[in-house]
Amino acid sequence: MLSVLSNRTYRHLFAAQVIALIGTGLLTVALGLLAFKLAGDRAGTVLGTALAIKMVAYVLIAPVAQAFTSRLPRRAFLVGTDLVRAAIALTLPFVVQVWQIYALIFVLQSASAAFTPTFQATIPDILPDEQDYTRALSLSRLAYDLENLLSPTLAALLLAVVPYNALFGGTVVGFLCSAALVVSVSLPIVARTDLQGGIYDRTTRGLRIYLATPRLRGLLALNLAVAAAGAMVIVNTVVIVQGLLDRPQTDVALALGLFGGGSMIAALTLPRLLDRLSDRAIMIPAAALLGVVLMGIAAMTWGGTIGWPLLLGTWLVLGIAYSAVQTPTGRLLRRSTTPEDRPAVFAAQFALSHAAWLLTYPLAGWLGPSVGMPSTLAILGAVTLAGVATAARLWPAAEPDVIEHAHSDLDVRHPHLHGGRRHAHAYVIDDLHHRWPARAG
Repeated sequence: MLSVLSNRTYRHLFAAQVIALIGTGLLTVALGLLAFKLAGDRAGTVLGTALAIKMVAYVLIAPVAQAFTSRLPRRAFLVGTDLVRAAIALTLPFVVQVWQIYALIFVLQSASAAFTPTFQATIPDILPDEQDYTRALSLSRLAYDLENLLSPTLAALLLAVVPYNALFGGTVVGFLCSAALVVSVSLPIVARTDLQGGIYDRTTRGLRIYLATPRLRGLLALNLAVAAAGAMVIVNTVVIVQGLLDRPQTDVALALGLFGGGSMIAALTLPRLLDRLSDRAIMIPAAALLGVVLMGIAAMTWGGTIGWPLLLGTWLVLGIAYSAVQTPTGRLLRRSTTPEDRPAVFAAQFALSHAAWLLTYPLAGWLGPSVGMPSTLAILGAVTLAGVATAARLWPAAEPDVIEHAHSDLDVRHPHLHGGRRHAHAYVIDDLHHRWPARAG
């Protein structure tokens, strides 16, 4: 897996990602402490609202930002968004009103919504070999999981010697280092041929390609499945551990650590599996496992038979299945787009996946106190399995890359036809291919 780090450009971008993630983790801890300072017992409400604002920014800003920035050089754009995030983090220690937190978080997360899809869409151009790209995706998954484990630990160590406001300084340093690493490399330039349309066309282009591609329609359903299971873990682990099992606070961190550890196990294992199996053969069974495990925990909770060791084991399995669905996503997006359309489709995935979280986060939080934890587990398990069933129906089991098709709308002399209206090639939705051939699903 580490062989891809021999590519200097990717190595620098991966380091930029890791450092920025650590900075973001420090920001999360510092933001919680700032919210408590300003709002006291209402800190949870403040943080919940801030998370909701984050998701709204992700859903609304990513496609729009991509449309406006498609003419800009990638490196300058990535560096610019890092500098914006650093500037916002620098101002957060001076906040004295809760509304100021909300406003600054919206700007900061809007910059992240512009940065992340562009960053993700750049990696396939740097690593065109599919095996290399698969390993890069697994490394990226590991980076996210390690951030979840290391950032709180680093924050605790820093808080032992500095005030919490200093954590914002760590966030600023993280974003500045990320910008410096991006500046240190040259990024591929992708020629754009689709910029003649208006802002509406460019904003919706990625979404239109996404929804016209069968495997990506299946991915959309899997986004909902993963978000339902993930929201259950993130929102309600504390309720299960401390409320149902009467365990100490430290065991909440242990349970979440097992979930992250499972995700890391999957990320380390997947590259070899994906060399032999298709994305669909891994992602749909893994998503089904998420739903089955949630339903099983619901049954045990109803029966009063769930115990601490069993919960740890199931959280480990949930982490493995969660990562097995999430990690190959970039491969699907890469297969389904031309290089020039890749940023738009990555932005569409970014927005749509976070829209699923925007639905499931409040659902997981509201159901617990309203209907009880066993019913919450069962409902979110059912949502997960419904997403899996929908994905299996929308995503054809046989999906060849090369598809024979005809162009009745093009002149036979058009360069794309090479002298014949009916031909075969790797099929993606673009300006010459507006809908998926019926025979292909």
